[in-house]
Amino acid sequence: MITRSRFPRRAIIVVSALLAAVTGSVTTHAQVPQADGPRPEVCDDPTNSLSLFAENMGGGRIGYGRVPGKASVPGPTLTMNEGECLQVTLVNDSDKRLSMHAHGVAYTPSSDGTPTNAGCVAPGRAKTYVFEAPAPSTRPDGTVDPGSAGYWHYHDHCMGTTHGTGGIRKGLYGALIVRRAGDPLPDRKPIVLVMNNISFNNKTAPHTPLPQVNQGERIEFVVIGHGELMHTFHLHAHRWVDNRTGLAATVRDTDRIIDNRTVGPADSFGFQIIAGEHVGPGAWMYHCHVQGHSDLGMEGLFIVRTPGGELTRETKAAIRRYKNQHEGGHP
Repeated sequence: MITRSRFPRRAIIVVSALLAAVTGSVTTHAQVPQADGPRPEVCDDPTNSLSLFAENMGGGRIGYGRVPGKASVPGPTLTMNEGECLQVTLVNDSDKRLSMHAHGVAYTPSSDGTPTNAGCVAPGRAKTYVFEAPAPSTRPDGTVDPGSAGYWHYHDHCMGTTHGTGGIRKGLYGALIVRRAGDPLPDRKPIVLVMNNISFNNKTAPHTPLPQVNQGERIEFVVIGHGELMHTFHLHAHRWVDNRTGLAATVRDTDRIIDNRTVGPADSFGFQIIAGEHVGPGAWMYHCHVQGHSDLGMEGLFIVRTPGGELTRETKAAIRRYKNQHEGGHP
């Protein structure tokens, strides 16, 4: 395998192209390396394919990214539709052994992403995982296969321990959304909030996410639990239905309406709301409602601007007070 640091980037591309013609194996950023091991067999013709790059981010963090140098915590949100098959090539540009393990979808042992099934990726190597999102169907015995639509997630399962505890602590996780035909689509990218020990996305207030949206937009949240603790996720001034989508089917829908939900390690759920519906613009808090966790910084702001995209004077003042509260000032 060619070591990148010993060759100019242009030379790497040329030499790698020659190697690819002979062996089919490449190890550069310009062209994703061929995966280690046999090709998974969960589906013969993937609907979509993409690459993820695992990288050191500084500050002890490691994240996934869609392109080199753009890793984030959480990693990119991956979206599938029921009936589709996704091929993901994970390129390990970190200095640790790691993997990608997905929840909620179908895969063979070679795409399990665990040490048990030889799914780890060594530094400088790559591996392809294949995931299928089954659609609902009726089994031969008359029972129902419910399909795979839902708000899921993916994470490391190799770093530190055989369960990826070290990787999850460093930030190797992301959302995986499987949609069903007819599901409403949000107006913006989903807001992903991972409750990982005493943090949201490995950060505490005032450094937690402060998403800004416009009043009237359809907004989608994905909430994921990781770490060692139980949490309760609460969003101020908004509510949703406690089902797969967070939406009511009819005006007579009897599903429970909630604004607070318990989240344990590896739990995940999502919902859609209309920003500012019935309440208007404002700086609306989201937080863990375990009081001690909130006091330690497990909170952030969901900022709803006017329909025209402006921050009201009251919203600006609330944001200032929020930041002062967490930076040693006064409300």
